[in-house]
Amino acid sequence: MTIRLLLALSALASPALAGDLAFVTSQNGDAVSVVDLERAEIVARADISGAPAPVAYDPAERRAYVISADTGRLHVLDEEARVVARADLGAGAFGLASAPGGGIFVADWYGGMLTRLDAELRPVWQSRTSDAPAGVAVSRDGSLVATADRDADAVSIFAADDGQRLHQVPTAGSHPFGITFHDGLIYTADVQGDTVSVIDPQAGKLLGQVPTGSHPYAVAFAGGKGFVTNQYDSSVTVFDPATLNVVAEVDVGDYPEGIAPLPDGSGVAVANWDSDSLVILDALDLSIRDSIDMPSGPRAFGSFTGRQVLP
Repeated sequence: MTIRLLLALSALASPALAGDLAFVTSQNGDAVSVVDLERAEIVARADISGAPAPVAYDPAERRAYVISADTGRLHVLDEEARVVARADLGAGAFGLASAPGGGIFVADWYGGMLTRLDAELRPVWQSRTSDAPAGVAVSRDGSLVATADRDADAVSIFAADDGQRLHQVPTAGSHPFGITFHDGLIYTADVQGDTVSVIDPQAGKLLGQVPTGSHPYAVAFAGGKGFVTNQYDSSVTVFDPATLNVVAEVDVGDYPEGIAPLPDGSGVAVANWDSDSLVILDALDLSIRDSIDMPSGPRAFGSFTGRQVLP
C-alpha cells in the first residue's frame, strides 16, 4: 500500500483538523507535537524515538517528515501525528525540505550529499554538497534547492528537477546552519559568525549581511520583517530585508532554535529549547502573543508551519 493511499485512508477514518498547524519536534522528549496555531494548543502528539529534530511540513500533501537525529530514521506523519511510513536513511541524514509535487530533499551531514526522494521515498537523484550540509531550503517556485554547508562556510545551490549544482557561494560568517529563501534571495544563519548572509541564487553571489545576536540558528520572514533566532542570547533579531538594518532584538525564551512564519504572515513561531516552549511573536508590534508548553527540548529545525489543505 502506498504512502499516499495510507494518508488518504487515515484522513477519511478520523475527524479532520482545521486551520494553521505547526509540527514541533522535541529532541529531548522523543516527541512530535501538532500545534493548532490559532488556538495555541497541542492537538495531537506522536512518540518518536531517537531524538527527533529536523522537520518539514507539507500541507499540500497533508504530511510531515521528521528525522530522528540519533539514528537517521525518517518518519512520515499524517496531520493527526500518526506515523504512516518510515525509512532508514543512515546516521548522517539531517536537514529536510518538502519537494514540489510531493517527496522531500534530505541532506547527509556525514556524506556531504543532497538526495531527492519522491512521494514514495524512492531516490530521484543525489548530488554532492560541500562539508556538513545542515539546513535545506526550496525556492518559492520550486525550481531551486539550496543547502547550508556548515563546515565549508558556504551555500550549495542546485536545480531541483535534476540535482545539477549551479553555484557554491561562500557565506559572510562561519558555519551557516539554518537557510531560507525569501523574495528570490537566500538567507543563512551563520552560527559562529553572528551574522545572516544574503545571497543571490541566480548570480551565485553574496549580496550582504545582517549582524545578529550570539549564535544565530535559523531565519524566517513575516509582516515585511526578517527574524533570526539567537541561541546564546535567548532572543530574536528583527531586521528590515530591504535595507538589512536591524530593527529590534526581542527576548523570547531560553535557547531559541527553530523559527517559522505563521501562515497568515502576522507573526512567527519560535521553539525555545531550554524553556520547553513554543512562542508566537507578533510581526507588527513584536510582542509575544502566546506561549505554549512543549515536551522537553523543542527544536523544530526546518519549515514546520503551514495552513492545512482540506480535501
